Amino acid sequence: MPSALDQRSAPPAGGPRPAPPRRRTRLLALPEARWALASLVLFLLALPVHLLDGPVWLWAALFAGTYVTGGWEPGREGVKALRDRTLDVDLLMVLAALGAAAIGQVLDGALLIVIFATSGALEALATARTADSVRGLLDLAPATATRLLPGGGEETVDTGDLRVGDTVLVRPGERVGADGRVVDGAGDVDQATITGEPLPVPKQAGDEVFAGTVNGTGALRVRVERDPSDSVIARIVRMVEEASRTKAPTQLFVERIEQRYSIGMVVATLAVFAVPLALGATLQSSLLRAMTFMIVASPCAVVLSTMPPLLSAIANAGRHGVLAKSAVVMERLGQIDTVALDKTGTLTEGTPRVTDVRPLAGSGLDASGLLALAAAAEHPSEHPLARALVTAAREEGLRLPEAHDFTAAPGRGVTATVDGRAVTVGSPAHLLDGSGHAAHRAVVAPLEEDGRTVVVVARDGEPVGVLGLADRLRPDAAATVAELTRLTGRTPVLLTGDNERAARWLAAEVGITDVRAGLLPQDKAAVVKAWEAEGRRVLMVGDGVNDAPALAAAHTGIAMGGAGSDLALETADAVVVRDELAAVPSVVRLSRAARRLVVQNLAVAGVFITALVVWDLVAVLPLPLGVAGHEGSTVIVGLNGLRLLREAAWPRSSGDAV
Repeated sequence: MPSALDQRSAPPAGGPRPAPPRRRTRLLALPEARWALASLVLFLLALPVHLLDGPVWLWAALFAGTYVTGGWEPGREGVKALRDRTLDVDLLMVLAALGAAAIGQVLDGALLIVIFATSGALEALATARTADSVRGLLDLAPATATRLLPGGGEETVDTGDLRVGDTVLVRPGERVGADGRVVDGAGDVDQATITGEPLPVPKQAGDEVFAGTVNGTGALRVRVERDPSDSVIARIVRMVEEASRTKAPTQLFVERIEQRYSIGMVVATLAVFAVPLALGATLQSSLLRAMTFMIVASPCAVVLSTMPPLLSAIANAGRHGVLAKSAVVMERLGQIDTVALDKTGTLTEGTPRVTDVRPLAGSGLDASGLLALAAAAEHPSEHPLARALVTAAREEGLRLPEAHDFTAAPGRGVTATVDGRAVTVGSPAHLLDGSGHAAHRAVVAPLEEDGRTVVVVARDGEPVGVLGLADRLRPDAAATVAELTRLTGRTPVLLTGDNERAARWLAAEVGITDVRAGLLPQDKAAVVKAWEAEGRRVLMVGDGVNDAPALAAAHTGIAMGGAGSDLALETADAVVVRDELAAVPSVVRLSRAARRLVVQNLAVAGVFITALVVWDLVAVLPLPLGVAGHEGSTVIVGLNGLRLLREAAWPRSSGDAV
């Protein structure tokens, strides 16, 4: 069962070690971002000069700089694709932009270049930040460890030099240097980074410990059982990297048809130029017809059919505390059909709270007196349960007597002198281990069955009360589960590293029936991958390092931003910045609304392109009219997509509509 209370001792002499610096790639450190910024600045400088009929040489030079800085990267990639005998839409966009410039539509072409350059820069930043967070995960494991020598001495070595069979000493406040098993000593180890458990876990001889977890109290001697390169932390790094590489590069709808469309457009343009020329038409008229065809058939309106609705949805979601990292993410959110939820920090707040205060018969204490007594004894401790007791007492406005002679025993509890009497706060297993406590255990049993962490308060050796604590459920958890069930047709599944009893109690509270408890990070990822292999599109919602592999492997991952780990926040496709769980189904519904607008826009763009192309092929389409029709369709689909910027477009309940 969960640990008894104890004091988390201070780190060794010298104070706590500073947290390692975060290694985050700066935006302008990326060449894609620098080129995109240069292109945007030149465009913004050229725009007012052009619109105000300024000197042609000035705006022409600025627009030329826009084309060069923003277009050379996608143009280079397009040329590389041509070498591999493929044709992508990036190259078509560059050609379309150059074509627009060739017939005088310099502004339109420059805008297209800026859009594509900016999109490429954001994608490069997301990739770099994910790589940063994966590298930073290795900082969880300490750089050095204290290895015990056969003769009784000790030496400080790099953790990478540890070998299976070595014995290391882990002092209070230190991180465990390698995966292994405790051979001597006892302590409470915070292993939330690995299992997600909200409370430190008592460890004694025979128990397994993981690299990167923090020893709270008591010295531990640990025998190394895995090579550092194969520790759980190292495996998390490999799983995230592998999932990021092998995750199918789902693209926007328009990009999934780009190859066929690109080839078809190039072939058709050449035919429109060559056939009339072969039949006796003049070179100028054939070139004009072909250029007009290229303009009206170019996929500008198709591209804008997709981006404005998705970008508007991203902006709207951002206003409501959800950060979707790209248009692809916003599109994917609406495709999910299975939801997996983490427990601690996702469905719950991630910190223990006092839920039950039960004075025992004959103690002479009421609920307030019992809580004040326990909080006074625990006040010197830094254990999460101790903080919960003190917080509860302060919220009740209780006066806490001063405690003296405070001591803590790992795995057993704390003892202090309060108002001249010895007060002990500890586990039922420690304080109710005799045969005369049957009535007291009858008070404890129902609380434990309800998933509570139970502590007993004894005064002068006699139990006087029982306290129940639990990680408090988020207020919107049950409603969120119900809404996700309506959206997907399946009840969400709970994936947690916490114990089975606590997980099932919480699942019953929110209406979840499928519970997978006691999972390590690789187990969570394996469950998600199995569903993906079955053809499901999984949404994983989590917040910890232990959730990162599953977030990376899922079709779409959402991280809770309140207490989310850096790795989870960077690995996830979207982040709930305000930590409101109800925002998850809302952003899924917003994504589906965006996808509907994309379909509408594609239909409008298709009608315009078809009509203009047929006109150009069957009759003579004047170039200005072709440009006007092309640009008109672009404006229409763009404005239609901007509808999702409205405040009313954010779904607030299952009855809302866009």
